[in-house]
Amino acid sequence: MVTFEDFMKLDIRVGTIIDAKVFEKAKKPAYQLKVDLGNEIGIKKSSAQITDIYRPSDLIGKQVLAVVNFPPRQIADFMSEILVLGTYSKDGVVLITPDREVENGDKLG
Repeated sequence: MVTFEDFMKLDIRVGTIIDAKVFEKAKKPAYQLKVDLGNEIGIKKSSAQITDIYRPSDLIGKQVLAVVNFPPRQIADFMSEILVLGTYSKDGVVLITPDREVENGDKLG
């Protein structure tokens, strides 16, 4: 079991995807994303296995939730700095998004 204190260690923020392209060197189909997380955090990169449902053009301008305090992870020749959150559905990963537009960098509370 995870304690509430463990959960509170996660820094989950809202960001807007500003760039998305196919990650050619990934072992599993994925996109390379650039996510604007506001002035405090800035623009971060993420590798996301979300190709079943989304095309790169679908992602530009979409707000998503991401964990911003995991250590960076090397994937092929790409450094993934954040973990964009989604749910596993029967059709593929569905991104977790705010119900309405909010400020980039807003923290999950």
